[in-house]
Amino acid sequence: MRYIKAYVLSILAFLMLFAVALNGKSEPLRMKFQNTTTHQDSVPNLQNGLSKTPPMGWNSWYAFHTNVNGKKIRDIADDMVANGMKAAGYKYLVIDDGWPAMHRNNKGQLVGNSQKFPNGMKALIKFVHSKGLKFGIYESAGTKTCAGYPGSLHHEKQDAKTFAKWGVDYVKLDNCHNQGVGYIKRYAGMERALLATGRPIVFSICEWGVKAPWHWAPKISNLWRTAGDISDNWKRVMNILDQEVGLYKYASPGHWNNPCMLEVGNGGMTTTEYKAQISLWAILAAPLMASTDLRHMTKKTKKILENKDVIAVDQDPAGIEGHKIQDNGDQEVWARPLDDGSVAVVLLNRGPAKAFMTITAQKVGLKKASYYLEKNLWTHIHKKTDDLIRGYVPSHGALMFRVWPKSK
Repeated sequence: MRYIKAYVLSILAFLMLFAVALNGKSEPLRMKFQNTTTHQDSVPNLQNGLSKTPPMGWNSWYAFHTNVNGKKIRDIADDMVANGMKAAGYKYLVIDDGWPAMHRNNKGQLVGNSQKFPNGMKALIKFVHSKGLKFGIYESAGTKTCAGYPGSLHHEKQDAKTFAKWGVDYVKLDNCHNQGVGYIKRYAGMERALLATGRPIVFSICEWGVKAPWHWAPKISNLWRTAGDISDNWKRVMNILDQEVGLYKYASPGHWNNPCMLEVGNGGMTTTEYKAQISLWAILAAPLMASTDLRHMTKKTKKILENKDVIAVDQDPAGIEGHKIQDNGDQEVWARPLDDGSVAVVLLNRGPAKAFMTITAQKVGLKKASYYLEKNLWTHIHKKTDDLIRGYVPSHGALMFRVWPKSK
């Protein structure tokens, strides 16, 4: 009898494990067979009506890290309006880590650091809204934020209600101090809490690409990080670009791969490299989040961040992410089909010397035509051309074109 009972228990255990695997809850199986259809793949993507094009805005992290305060944020809001950032489409002002008090109040609620924000978070957000901007805030799906402030794990409902009461429009949720709690459970808990408030709040998952979020994050968020933090150097930008290869099929209006913020203006790269970064981010339909101190923005930085032709590619309503279509070592070609039948093309030169690059119009996805109308998105020069897209590309640089097929 003892053996029969053991046999029955072993069969039941096997069946339970098999059921878990079928439901996509076995992480090893899901990671091993991440390209197969699972139960989660049948769940519709989050539809909160937000971020039909990639979010654009400013984030405090690379400008100030945790050294944020009310005066700086008010100054940034003023500058976003005065220097043309708002008019160019950068509408979200996001405070990253460092804003909360070190402890929740006696009701368990998050409160702003009273020394940094003496008038409180609600008053600050009201000021940002008065400038015609939207306000974003940072938290972590852990017991603490990355800088050690109170986290939102196990406080999702309470924190979502607080954010909605304050008037928050965008929540970035990090991954620090997660206590080993399942990533889907942690992030889905905040998604449900935000939806329950009834306030339209963009939800940004910052899980660093650890658990292949492109497979599950579209179900519960508007954007998700595909890699770890960026840094202000060419090698890291290229490393993050490499991690984006093949992810284009997971993006769609309202749901975006996020390769991290723009380093434009922070001084660690050349003007040529910064132009290449924003060109590639636009091809990738990536969120454009500037993170430099706008109070001291130079004319060069302004020209790069506010390039209307590049922004138009990023914000194209078709919402199709571009992808790499040619790789010749240091020279790559990336292309993105656009809503009006044109194609955006980036010729990227990762190498140490200037290079002459070419590709045919057909290879980037354009139909055969009598001729093509080509616009260089950095010189803003239009010209008629044959079926070759070409040019000398500087070292660590990119040429960016928009090409239309034309018939005589």
